[in-house]
Amino acid sequence: MRNFEAIVVELKYHLTPQKSKKVLDKDVADILKLSQSNFATLKRRNVTPYKNILEYCEKEKLSCNEIFFQDS
Repeated sequence: MRNFEAIVVELKYHLTPQKSKKVLDKDVADILKLSQSNFATLKRRNVTPYKNILEYCEKEKLSCNEIFFQDS
């Protein structure tokens, strides 16, 4: 299972087609419905907000396996 930093990278990858510029942490915080300060705290502590990520995956019809697990 990926750590939160790797999950953020994967979420940014999925957001790239929707944005014409670089995807920032604040963009990921927005899609996860987290404040930027809360997101930064979670990231610094390496605490994964599973509920927020799962809700985003459901909304966007993404497989949570793509987000949480690395390809073998």
